[in-house]
This record gives sequence, C-alpha cells and structure tokens, in this order.
Amino acid sequence: MKLKFYINKLACKRWQRLIYTLLAFGLTAVILLFPADCLSLALNGLNLWFGKMIPTLFPFMVLSGIIIRMNLTSSFVRILKPVLGRLFQVNDSCIYGMVIGFLCGFPMGAHVAAQLYNQKQISHKEASFLLAFCNNIGPVYFLSFVLPTLSFGEISPGKKFFFLAGMYGLPLLYGLFLRYTVYRRTIDPDSHKYCSGQRITSLAKALDESVFSSLTSIARLGGYMIFFNLLFILPALASKILHLDSQASHIFMGSAGCLLEITGGIGILGDQAPFFVLCILPFGGLSCIAQTYSMIKNTNLSVTEYVMHKMILTAITVFYYLLTAKIWLLP
Repeated sequence: MKLKFYINKLACKRWQRLIYTLLAFGLTAVILLFPADCLSLALNGLNLWFGKMIPTLFPFMVLSGIIIRMNLTSSFVRILKPVLGRLFQVNDSCIYGMVIGFLCGFPMGAHVAAQLYNQKQISHKEASFLLAFCNNIGPVYFLSFVLPTLSFGEISPGKKFFFLAGMYGLPLLYGLFLRYTVYRRTIDPDSHKYCSGQRITSLAKALDESVFSSLTSIARLGGYMIFFNLLFILPALASKILHLDSQASHIFMGSAGCLLEITGGIGILGDQAPFFVLCILPFGGLSCIAQTYSMIKNTNLSVTEYVMHKMILTAITVFYYLLTAKIWLLP
C-alpha cells in the first residue's frame, strides 16, 4: 500500500515537472517571437512600479518599520484603542496592524502583519487574523484611480460612501465575524503584556534596518509587477487566435489582465466593465497574491488561508453589488 502511494506521488511530481517545463518553454518562445510587445508590457510594469508604487508605498514601509522596531505601536493607536480595542477585543499591536492595513492598503497589511509577528508583538493566530481581512486595496488608490477610471469620478457623497462601504466596510464586518467565530478562543486581548519588556531599538538602528528591509521588499514587488504585466501577452495572443472583434478583444484582455495584475487590467478595461472591476478588487489578482506571499514567506503564515479568505470576500462583494445594483447603476 505504501509502495503504491510513493509511486503515485512520484508520478505526480513528474507530471508537475513536465507541466512547469512546458509552461516555461512556451513563455520563453512567446517572448522570443514577440519581443517588441513583451518589451512594451514589461516596461509598463516597470513604470507602474517606479512611478506609482515606490513613491506611495516605500515611505510608509520605512515609517511603519521604525514604529514597530521602536515598540511605538501602543502610542500610535492610543486614540483608536477605545473603539477598535473594545470592538475587536485585540491588543494594541493588532489595532496598529488593522489601521495601517486599511489606510495604507495592499501589500502593507501583509507586510505589517509579518513584521509584527517576526518582532514577537503578536502571535501566529493574531497575524493570521490580520492577514484575513486587512490586506486590501488602499483608499487613495481606490478613490484617485479606480473610481475615476470606472467613470465614477464625479459622484455624490452618499454614493461615494456606498462604494467605500463595499470596499472597506465588508472586510471590516468580515473581520468582526472571524473574531467572534474562528478566532473567538485563540486570541488573547491582553497578550501585549507578555511583550511589554521587549528591547526597544534605537532610532538610528531602527531607521537603518527599516530602510534595508523596505528596499528589499519594494524590489521584490517591482519584480512581480514587471513579470505579471509581461503575462498580458497571453490574453492578447488568445484574443487574436479567437478572432475577437476590437471591443470584445479589449474586454477580454482587460478582464484577464485584472486577474493577472489589477492596475494594468483596470487601465485596459476603463469604464467598460465596472461591475467586474468592483467585484474583483477584493481578490486583487495573481500578482497581489504573489506579492503577499513575498511579504510573508519568511514566516509560517499560510498564503493558502489568505487566498481562501480573499475568495470568500470576493463572493460577499459580488452579492453586495448585485443586491444594490439599482443604487450604484444610477447616473
């Protein structure tokens, strides 16, 4: 019985190696056959990283790293603690992870959860809890890029609140649900007491370590953005093979692009499929998942659990927008 199991396992690994080899060979062939198109797509990913991600994300990474290393999280969240602390029944470090995750957006939620966990300021269960609902698209990105691209730039305050509720209210409610169901007995709200004697790093050392760590992380994110933007060549070739007309090809490439790298996909789609974009935002695309893995790979946090929670949030979001279609479809 054991021999049969090992034989099947070996055969499965051989098939995996064969599939990976064929995929690598196929992508290499595509790059060699369409060098100009691939260069343009890769350059687009590089420009997005250099022009958008570095200036908006890198300062927050450095600052957050300093706050965590100097054990200043309690002071940072003191104003919000009476509300979030009682609502979620979590410690100061968890509140800090929630605030940064929601305000600064993806992938800061995953980055901060991993940092807090590595610095022993939160437990494994607390880090998993934060990762389940705090690693979302940032509000600045959502309001300044997504809504205007979907032709929702000039909207009333009431409708703007409706979109913000869908983007951030649903994850917040999902987090509350998880806290009092899955994590009801596994998170201790007084756990911060056990790390109260933690050594506080000096400002100079905290700054140096934060800059180095943030540079490493931001470089990884750039590599993922370039690679996944390069993969846009695959739906482009598929649309040619299927002989799709111009509009159908545009929608197909944009939709597939959103599943690969959300920013590039939204840029292609524009305002042609707002419902699809609004519903896919919680999932974030394969690039977001890969970048999240990059943020947590030095921990024992599970990217599989993260993907599961993202899929659940995506399903909830679809249900939310279907129920409220009469509101957001109004001019």
